[in-house]
Amino acid sequence: MRTTLQEIQDGESFDLVVVGAGGAGMSAALFGALQGAKVLLLEKTEYVGGTTAFSAGTTWIPNSHHAAEIGVHDDSLAKVGGYLDLAVGERSSAELRRVFLENGPKAVKAIETGTSVRYRARPLHPDYISDLEGSTLRGRALEPLPFDGRLLGERFRLVRPPIPEFTVLGGMMIDRDDVNHLLKLTRSFASFRHAVKLLSRHALDRLRHPRGTRLVMGNALIASLLHSLDARDVPVLTECRLDRLQRGAAGIEALEVTQKGVKRRIVVKGGVILASGGFNRHPERRRALLPGSEPQWCPGAPGHTGQAHDVAEAVGARYGTPGLSHAFWAPVSIRKRADGSTAAFPHFILDRGKPGMITVNREGRRFLNESTSYHLFGLGMQEAGVAPAYLVTDAEGLRKYGLGMVRPGGKGLKPFLADGYLVEGSTLAELAGRLGIDAAGLQDSVRRINEYARSGVDLDYRRGTTDYQRVNGDAAQQPNPNLGPIGTAPFYAVRLYPGDIGAATGFATDTDARVLDGDAAPIDGLYAVGNDMHSIMGGTYPGPGITLGPGLTFAYLAAQHAVARARAPQVQEAKSVVA
Repeated sequence: MRTTLQEIQDGESFDLVVVGAGGAGMSAALFGALQGAKVLLLEKTEYVGGTTAFSAGTTWIPNSHHAAEIGVHDDSLAKVGGYLDLAVGERSSAELRRVFLENGPKAVKAIETGTSVRYRARPLHPDYISDLEGSTLRGRALEPLPFDGRLLGERFRLVRPPIPEFTVLGGMMIDRDDVNHLLKLTRSFASFRHAVKLLSRHALDRLRHPRGTRLVMGNALIASLLHSLDARDVPVLTECRLDRLQRGAAGIEALEVTQKGVKRRIVVKGGVILASGGFNRHPERRRALLPGSEPQWCPGAPGHTGQAHDVAEAVGARYGTPGLSHAFWAPVSIRKRADGSTAAFPHFILDRGKPGMITVNREGRRFLNESTSYHLFGLGMQEAGVAPAYLVTDAEGLRKYGLGMVRPGGKGLKPFLADGYLVEGSTLAELAGRLGIDAAGLQDSVRRINEYARSGVDLDYRRGTTDYQRVNGDAAQQPNPNLGPIGTAPFYAVRLYPGDIGAATGFATDTDARVLDGDAAPIDGLYAVGNDMHSIMGGTYPGPGITLGPGLTFAYLAAQHAVARARAPQVQEAKSVVA
């Protein structure tokens, strides 16, 4: 297996070259290899995985064969297509959405056939805009099965580690099922047994590895992709940068790349698939497309600098027409780590929508529905001009649900209080004073939410009125699983900022993921997938995994098209011989 650019001959030819080793790029490379193509995968950073490795790995693919495994038999192309028509509307191409829905299940089957990649459907994982017709509670969201990182051997070091704050005990990964077991380990024998198994495995791992090798969520997906690529001897070159694309009369003919001072010109027969992760850390594009959003608020992996976009634009590639937003969003809280780096912690579902939590502005007033999806929450912060916002709870809420990087249980608060990440007040007025917000406003907001907790009806923002919101609340809290009282001193808060979790604006493409030029004509041999491709969701966020789902599907289509293109001359030659 070749792992350095020095092992690639100058002028060597490949059927397919993929730029970017996140979930979409690795999938594209694997789809090419599954067809017997000669594939090269390039990654600019020292790790594979991109932001996918940080994520839950959820992949939104409606009507896959996994839906039936959890008893879903009533979904259909018409149902989910109607849902996307309502959620997305004219913000994206209906034709691209149709192609995604028709080919997504095929992509799942194809990648699970003869590889290490395995998915399962969550038994309860609602679409995010669950009050729209055509939404579902289950069946569309797939997650990767846990993967044993030990199978990678020395290659395990290539997998981008998860966000440290999403692990426990110095590198042990846990998923949502593990969290539930850990919270109940003293109340359930099954949970106790599960916890002991996890902890024992992790203790053994730490004797030989820098972190746990039981991989879940996005890390499991990336590791299984790497294992499958290694099995097919696909060269994966890290710290390798795309410098130039060469476009000729027939399209993209070659590319120039650099790795640690070594330069090579690589000839490509089928095409180049761009999967570099989007524009988010490109300084100029960020200022133009995400004004007012600080780079340190972005919880994504560091590789999405947009450098490959500059290279693609030089050969005529163009961005798609903006939709609802140029990016996807989540509220994040910020903390300096011991090593001086900045942790941007996404507040997805674990705290802000739970009972006994409210989010307020500098006036101490609520300004949105705290239980809405993280994307709409981030957009709501921007629309209201609120940064930071303040996520407030009491001692009971902190104990039950935690608060950002502070774990449930209410223990170990001292370091978080010492560095100011967590703010405490013995009264609401004291908390407001330490936050620098209006005390009267905060007290009135808490008074109102306590009234709503008793009645079960949020008269201000209708919290807890959709299936999505209620599922992410606490079923033990009645009459509304998203509304609970705030009254047990002391009181706590963390500051929230709108963090961009991925690009929605990217290169315009056709239904084979071929990049379009300024005349809306495809650039033969150039493809874009993942966050390099203009989102088919039009800047909306209809469900969990709506970046990875299209990423997988269009990786499948792009690889098919590129491999067919690589073999077209051979086909023509064979036809001539027969004639």
